[in-house]
Amino acid sequence: MSDSSRFSRRFLLKAGTAAAALIVLSSGAVRLLVYNTKEDDADALASWVEITTDNRVHILFPSTEMGQGSETALPQILADELDADWEQVVIHQLNTDDRRFGNPAFGHVLYTAGSSGVYAYFNVMREAGAHLRDMMRQRVATEWGVDIGSVKTSNSSATHASSGRSMRYGDIISLPDFASTNPSKPPALKSPADYTLIGKSIPRRDIPAKVTGKAVFAIDVRVPDMLYATVLRSPVEGESIESIDDQAALATKDVLEVITLPDGVAVVAKTLHASLTGRAKLQVTWTEDSLFRRHSSSDTLEAYKEVAQSQVAGEPWRTAGNVDASLERAGKIIDAVYTSDYAYHGQLEPMAAVANVDEDGKGAEIWAGTQTQSWTTRTATEVLQTTKERIKLNMMTMGGGFGRRTELMQNYVRDALLCSRSVKKPVKVIWTREDDVKFGAFRPAAAQYLRAGLNEKGALAAFHHRVATPSVIKYFNPVRWQQVVPKDVISMRGAENKFYKIDNFLAEHVITERHARILPWRGIGAAYTSFAAEAFMDEIAFMAGADPIKFRRSLLSENPRGVALIDKVTGMAASVPLEEGRGRGIAFAGYGNTQSAGIVEISVNERTGDIRVHNAWVAVDAGQVISPNNAQNQIEGGVLWGVSASLYECITITNGQVDQSNFYDYLVLRNHLAPKIDVHIMQNNEKPTQVGEAGNPLVAPAIANAFFVVTGRRLRHLPFTADRVREALS
Repeated sequence: MSDSSRFSRRFLLKAGTAAAALIVLSSGAVRLLVYNTKEDDADALASWVEITTDNRVHILFPSTEMGQGSETALPQILADELDADWEQVVIHQLNTDDRRFGNPAFGHVLYTAGSSGVYAYFNVMREAGAHLRDMMRQRVATEWGVDIGSVKTSNSSATHASSGRSMRYGDIISLPDFASTNPSKPPALKSPADYTLIGKSIPRRDIPAKVTGKAVFAIDVRVPDMLYATVLRSPVEGESIESIDDQAALATKDVLEVITLPDGVAVVAKTLHASLTGRAKLQVTWTEDSLFRRHSSSDTLEAYKEVAQSQVAGEPWRTAGNVDASLERAGKIIDAVYTSDYAYHGQLEPMAAVANVDEDGKGAEIWAGTQTQSWTTRTATEVLQTTKERIKLNMMTMGGGFGRRTELMQNYVRDALLCSRSVKKPVKVIWTREDDVKFGAFRPAAAQYLRAGLNEKGALAAFHHRVATPSVIKYFNPVRWQQVVPKDVISMRGAENKFYKIDNFLAEHVITERHARILPWRGIGAAYTSFAAEAFMDEIAFMAGADPIKFRRSLLSENPRGVALIDKVTGMAASVPLEEGRGRGIAFAGYGNTQSAGIVEISVNERTGDIRVHNAWVAVDAGQVISPNNAQNQIEGGVLWGVSASLYECITITNGQVDQSNFYDYLVLRNHLAPKIDVHIMQNNEKPTQVGEAGNPLVAPAIANAFFVVTGRRLRHLPFTADRVREALS
């Protein structure tokens, strides 16, 4: 979409906390501008939607698409309020760090994470569509000499029933003085009963190109005169080059240059093959003085377990009542320690970026798959010591994100910029899968100590949850950490346990030392905090002599939506006969404001230690769902992700170096082992909440609870690998 500097005339309309403006372009097109900051300068207005005389509706997509479907969902929201003809909607990716379109959930930074797209932009997109819809109605009402209330809109047209007149949006914008149109009343948002697109399973716009192979990812990008670079990285974080012999690398056919980077050595060549061949010939001696060299993942977990059970003060995450006093009065007390290993993102597309730095070294064009226009642009301005006006960003569709592409300093983009600046040509930096595994950043390892007390009636009186894990935010985004310290939502989400009624409750974060690179991961903290909390909830129910389902239901007494989910998923599972030798476990684990209940059915091969998940039933309440079919797909994907992470996925580290290198030793769920999944999305008219990550957190505890049903033994270390299962059974 064109820059706002091309607009010829402006008209400002106050509308609640936002401002809107219609801009008529010389071509006859019209744009709606919505301004979401506190400035009053009309030049700061930002264009959400443009209508052209051919009746096309061009809608800006401010988020990023990585398979979650928001590229369709967000424009779908705006188009509904606008009463646009969906077949005439054209979607445009925002490619700049323009904070006027920023994510309201992240302080208007352009940042796509935490399943925040729909719930954060829902009202913004609706207001933008409603503004332009009512301006259309007002202008055509004036043209026809009728009251605006008698003008109806649908399918990008306005109609007047009593006179039989109609006019397309593309014609309305061409009427004289359209720019000065001012509706007599502030635009009203539709009631859910009037939605025509919201709540409909509209096919996603990104799917056809992916199915046909026409989608272009960063790893696919080719530009004229482009070179290739791969990087030999320091095997242990924090260590640097002591000496380097690059003669053999430089003698390799088509290798052009060897470049020293902040944490490695890049080999730039005419082809990817030549770059990889040259890289293999580098002779580099690294320093061996990093503190990370002293750490192995097994020792790290033991240290975390010790501090979790210690008296070291934690940072309160959520508090209710008085846990200590309640535990002192409790008739029965139970405690347990749960641990979880590092986990790799496993996104289909390894890291890749193309950069073409200007001759003066102060400007650049970048092609990258990234979850944030803001931090990618910031990376470029910091590396080149320039301003963001000198950076042109091309946002590519991502082959998976899951938090892997969210860092404040994006080193794959940084390296492409440094290489391009050195050779003065465009350079594509590609990580191999081995690079991506060994030098990636992971879901943090964690140890969790939980205590609970029952009163004399056998009811849950107190719940104490201590999470010992590093601060993820402090590592991957120190700027944000300074804004939120000591509250780390990435490390702690899920530990709040807010959907149950527990009068005496304390969740606290014992912030430990970081022994590996760490990043947000699908489900963030809830991926392991919900595992511990919900597996432990089954242990509490067992101590109370209560049925796990009824026990949870009693804790949801003041949460009717939660009760409905428990009842629904119980009924779903009950409709399928349980086969001999199998067992079922339940978990109730939300994500953010989304509530989810799940039951899984498993069998256990006691000889091999293999767990097989056969069936999964999930009921989800995420408020108003924009596209039910896409929401179901996201939940199904989250369940598969959860099964994979629960049974197989494990990163181990020895003396600071990652042991795994590819999918042959970092195991993931195979297709033939995938369970049957039945998903029910509760439909209601509440504000949308998060969907993309809601299917993952409930899986691990449900498997652990089903394991107890089958074997009478507990699993408390994630993932539940075959050797750990055999150990539990021994």
